[in-house]
Amino acid sequence: MTIDGEPVERLFLWGHTACTVDDQKKVLVYGGFGGMGRHARRNDCLLLDPLGGALDVVKVENSPPPRLGHTASMVGKHMFVIGGRADPVNILNDVWVLDTVTNIWKQLECGGSAFAPRHRHAAAVVGSKIYIYGGLNNDTVFSSFHVLDTINLKWIEIPCSTDWPGARHSHAMVATESQLFIFGGCGTDKVLGELFSFDVRTHSHESSIESETGISHSFVLLERDFAKVGKDLLKKHGWLDLTRKAYSREDGKHICFPVTNKFCSLLHAEKSLEKTAPLSSDPLPTLCKLGATIIMNDAGEFRKPSHPPAKIMREAVASLLKRQDMAEDLLEELPARWERLGDIVVLPESSFKNKMWDSLGNELWSTVAKSLGARRLARQGRVASTGTRDSTLEILVGENGWVEHRENGIVYSFDATKCMFSWGNLSEKLRMAGMNCRDEVVVDLFAGIGYFVLPFLVRANAKLVYACEWNLNAIEALRRNLEANSVADRCIVLEGDNRLTAPKGVANRVNLGLLPTSELSWETAVRALRSDGGVLHVHANVKDSEENDWVMYLKERIGDLAKSEGHGWDISVDHVDRVKWYAPHIRHLVADVRCTKKHG
Repeated sequence: MTIDGEPVERLFLWGHTACTVDDQKKVLVYGGFGGMGRHARRNDCLLLDPLGGALDVVKVENSPPPRLGHTASMVGKHMFVIGGRADPVNILNDVWVLDTVTNIWKQLECGGSAFAPRHRHAAAVVGSKIYIYGGLNNDTVFSSFHVLDTINLKWIEIPCSTDWPGARHSHAMVATESQLFIFGGCGTDKVLGELFSFDVRTHSHESSIESETGISHSFVLLERDFAKVGKDLLKKHGWLDLTRKAYSREDGKHICFPVTNKFCSLLHAEKSLEKTAPLSSDPLPTLCKLGATIIMNDAGEFRKPSHPPAKIMREAVASLLKRQDMAEDLLEELPARWERLGDIVVLPESSFKNKMWDSLGNELWSTVAKSLGARRLARQGRVASTGTRDSTLEILVGENGWVEHRENGIVYSFDATKCMFSWGNLSEKLRMAGMNCRDEVVVDLFAGIGYFVLPFLVRANAKLVYACEWNLNAIEALRRNLEANSVADRCIVLEGDNRLTAPKGVANRVNLGLLPTSELSWETAVRALRSDGGVLHVHANVKDSEENDWVMYLKERIGDLAKSEGHGWDISVDHVDRVKWYAPHIRHLVADVRCTKKHG
């Protein structure tokens, strides 16, 4: 299906819901996590025509807070949204209704039985009633059965007998006439496979066992060198089965990661296509390139239930505030998410900014670090507004900011308080690593700590790389990384402005990895190429609506620069790689510009 109207990336979601509207001719998608630009929880309403492919954003009034893991149920022309998760610690039990005729949301005040906050529950509609079973709230898995009467807006809890299905979340429930069917899901310590039926008129029920598990018995096998990269991709796209443990094969050279059935189907379909196109930002070709292999019929070992780190931190900080007789309102400022750089947990820049936190001194930071299991703790700062884009990360617990990161069998080390690390360029680094540069000289005009220099040397086997960089802190890290990866003898580091230091007439390939644009160094790149030409890898941030215009401008501009240098080259753009969304409607692109000497 070809999606028209809104960008298809709006549908890159998980934890969302979908209901049919307009006499089941269209699909109304609500909420979830992902979408365009920076992935986040959403409260958008998207209307998809599955036959024509039209995708539109529904303009609504009084939208509920963003969420995922909720349920959405159609009763007549009204969509009822129940519960969900607003952030890692804020689980909801609110009820909202959208009038799909007027497109106005309204929060409902419901009475009757208590309905505890939850997400990953299941809902089904019979008549004017919405039936809810199970769900999850931190480490509590529910086995309760509730009914919401949408006419009188009262909850009723149906008493459960001992032979009813146990506590579960992430299961499925559907209704047909007066029958409800519940299947699969996750229990407190295992995945489930019972098929359970319930008659809403007689309250009679039956159950049968169809399989040992409702989720997956499969693992994906990856070489140890690619394990970190592969795991990150699986986790990012929701394909990693977090209920089971990964394990190392006896040979010590391979790691097996538990995956969902959906991933197995997608990977099988991807491999059956036998794609030969260059590696792109699509994770499936990337995983194929890494040699991902499915192992079937291996249930593995299930994880024990654990407390969410955010909850542990909240409890630890709450205890500290209580001991110091400080206001509990400060707990609302705790971060809901953070990042990890090696063994450093990096808190968002906005964390703990209230001056009242200062009175706790180092005790606060040691408490937070211990609760998150961190040896070192830091707080992110704004990127310095200098040409060298220095990091302003602040170390809160620990002696220094040097970290080590392994990716694609390559070791990157850097001082996180002084250097930025680019996480979003993984697919492009893998693509460069897959090039055959055995007899090539490469010039990297923006080397940094070796983001692309190292893949060219370690994986693509470049004969020689000239690494241009003017940030002294990055140069220190780059030299360390060249030594750590045993490739220092094939790299010449050139300190200073590349427009002054870059070599001329030597390169088979030039990399220009600067955002938002590297245009000020395009002339330098052309001069660096050999007289018979070569390839330029040009990075830029480009509006999605202007991609074709940018490619044409790039081609013409490189052609003009080549002529001014006396080169009679044919200029072509062989490939444009869409690395990632940098911001809404702005893509990080890499264009492969081939410059070929004309014959005759």
